[in-house]
Amino acid sequence: MTTLVTGATGNTGRHVVAELVRRGERVRALTRDPIAAARRLPSGVELVSGTHNEPDTLGAALDGVDRLHVTVTSGLAEVGPDLVKRAVDAGVRRITVVWGGAVGPVEQAVAASGVEWTRLEPQEFMSNTLTWAGTIVAEGVVREPYDFPSALVHEADIGAVAAVALLDDGHSGQVYNLTGPAPLTPSERIAILSEVAGRDIVLERITHEQAVERLMSTGVSRADADYVIGWYAAPTADSTTVDPTVERVLGRPARTFEQWAAEHAARFRPA
Repeated sequence: MTTLVTGATGNTGRHVVAELVRRGERVRALTRDPIAAARRLPSGVELVSGTHNEPDTLGAALDGVDRLHVTVTSGLAEVGPDLVKRAVDAGVRRITVVWGGAVGPVEQAVAASGVEWTRLEPQEFMSNTLTWAGTIVAEGVVREPYDFPSALVHEADIGAVAAVALLDDGHSGQVYNLTGPAPLTPSERIAILSEVAGRDIVLERITHEQAVERLMSTGVSRADADYVIGWYAAPTADSTTVDPTVERVLGRPARTFEQWAAEHAARFRPA
């Protein structure tokens, strides 16, 4: 059996690939740049060029595929239902989908696909912390408008849960809220980063509008920037409350932010 992983070098996709390979599965990785992907993904993975944002180009990629992993990304909402239909028509019988923060057209299409499916609803990724790396390295400063807690989840745990849902029975029709083992404020995360990076790091508060404008400067639309910063301004109960799903599905505790910080410590130290 073959699993096609879309966004195979992304935050979660690469961890789905790694976990499937660890379990001895055949994996086909969809990527825009197979040459670069070959340096980032485990050996033995079949690399195919393409993007799930253009489903009409994926005939060969879907050939012989039994299982599909999809991460909902910007631009997928309009074409995602077509991707799901093509996958089912090609013989895919099990789908996992990492939601895009809300149940939109792609998530709805997966649920209505007629095949086994599992939706993963991670809250904030621990890897979002990497957006702080530039100012930490240059100035020892993190600039954020709010200091509310978030039960961040390690992206490798998202990948591991996806792999279990793809390979093992008993997960069809399930919606999994995924969090880490503890809610942490930015101040608490900064304290952990200071420890692992061996340097003082301070939190400097900025205004809501400054945070929106900073996000827009990266190419994000005003609507999306307002949504993201609004989420930080008024976090939901799901995003601040620890959910035991990761531990229940994987049979082990969820990875901690301390573990994540230790893995990425070099990114927060001056060269």
